[in-house]
Amino acid sequence: MNKLKSLTAVAATVTLLSSISFSSHAMDKYIEGALIDVCKSTLENSIGKYRRVSQSYNLKTKTVAMKVMCNGEDIIDFAQRYGSNKTAAYLEKSMSGQVSIIDVAKVEKLNVNFSL
Repeated sequence: MNKLKSLTAVAATVTLLSSISFSSHAMDKYIEGALIDVCKSTLENSIGKYRRVSQSYNLKTKTVAMKVMCNGEDIIDFAQRYGSNKTAAYLEKSMSGQVSIIDVAKVEKLNVNFSL
């Protein structure tokens, strides 16, 4: 009887963990839309436009600069590649000011792909 209870508990745990891991790969539509809007706002080369969009989604600039990737590129590199140097400089500046050690392998980046 104890073996049956243990086996049932293990099966329930495995089922729960697999459903959690599979569902974490799909990005919420609201978050995806917010990230696409933020990526597109960096292309305007307008700090004001970027700030309005990021603030409308309650996103901190430092978090965006460190964690968002647009079409497979870091958001700062993405902005620079399309000539949005003001926005890229603003994002880079948000990352400076404090000295800290960051485990780059641990930082999870959010990547969103869209067509221009």
